[in-house]
Amino acid sequence: MDDAFVAPQINTVAIDCHDPERLTEFWTQLLGVEVRHSFDDFVWLTAQRRGGVTLAFQKVPDPTPGKNKLHLDGYHEDLDSLTRRITELGGSFVAQHTVADFIWNIYADPEGNQFCCGHPLEAGA
Repeated sequence: MDDAFVAPQINTVAIDCHDPERLTEFWTQLLGVEVRHSFDDFVWLTAQRRGGVTLAFQKVPDPTPGKNKLHLDGYHEDLDSLTRRITELGGSFVAQHTVADFIWNIYADPEGNQFCCGHPLEAGA
């Protein structure tokens, strides 16, 4: 690698969708963030913390069909309360998985974009 090369910094995950406003409502309420910029068919949210990755929504005529090739992963201690909140906001529970000492749920936002949230299992659980 060239010593002068400066690597790009990933700061946004953009999601193709039919209805950016609907996804904005879901994700701002779920993540506790606000809209940073909005114009035409694009919406960018604020990060949850300084320097964190943000979400953006881009209206496209035909979002990619089928399973996501890329998805968001998050951390949450109380998956039952998280599942209730996600469904209240118009999302859905898809499945639960446990591997070794980690448990996670797969969810879908109102347009079916899947994302995961989970946590390590406590010893003896």
